[in-house]
Amino acid sequence: MPDAKDSLVDPPGLDEIIPKRVVFSVPMMDQVRVRKNLVYKVADGKSLTADVYIPAGSGPLERPAVIFIHGGPIPHNLLTPPKEWGIFTSYGQIIAASRFVGVTFNHRFYSGERLDDAQNDVDDLVVYIRENAGSLGIDKHRIAIWAFSGGGALLSRFLREAPSYIGCIVAYYPALDLRLLRAPDSTIKEELLEKYSAVANMAGADSKIPPIFVARAGLDNPSLNESIERFIHEALSRNVMLDFCNHPGGRHGFDVLDDNDRSREIIRRTIDFIKTHSQ
Repeated sequence: MPDAKDSLVDPPGLDEIIPKRVVFSVPMMDQVRVRKNLVYKVADGKSLTADVYIPAGSGPLERPAVIFIHGGPIPHNLLTPPKEWGIFTSYGQIIAASRFVGVTFNHRFYSGERLDDAQNDVDDLVVYIRENAGSLGIDKHRIAIWAFSGGGALLSRFLREAPSYIGCIVAYYPALDLRLLRAPDSTIKEELLEKYSAVANMAGADSKIPPIFVARAGLDNPSLNESIERFIHEALSRNVMLDFCNHPGGRHGFDVLDDNDRSREIIRRTIDFIKTHSQ
């Protein structure tokens, strides 16, 4: 019998967020097709899975893919894994109805010390998607990355090395400089925080950085927003193609928590940005 700490559970607070869907919709999003629970790797003795959202009636045409990176750290024993959360099931539908292929997946960002594991999962998911692009209806040369919250740390690889197949990057209320977010009693090494700080990786990039869209929540954690401000300053100093949206009254997770015109405007602009840079 498993220990109580290993039993599956959605903690109080998070269990209220998990069912919430994005406060934006598009026609026919309820008609998209979904290929669920595709095993993209096995790690720690468990299968890590992805769901692929495909436009309704989509034929042999290969379309750009949008890969969604969930945030963290999250508990390792969640009853409802991130790809099943309302935010990701609805974004998968929205993106597929917008004539892309949406990819949601689970990764192992269980603690700051597990960042390397989470990054390896992201890398392996991208490899899986590209190797199976034909059967999934994906153009492996046109991929967008969309990260949320703590998932911003996992954008570092795409900024430092900037693969040619990454058309653009989107970051919503992201943690972009982990050095600012370190707790006083943290045991995480400074080198690891720098390795996964998007600001530091952009500063050290030796290749062209893809176009970037950043959305900030005005009522968010001040240190997190300071990390975004540092990132924007660094991006501008490098003359990166950057779009920035501020939601002055938005909370962390405004796209599911704040059902208002500004939230919808930012999401609409994000989809247009992806369309522009995925052609």
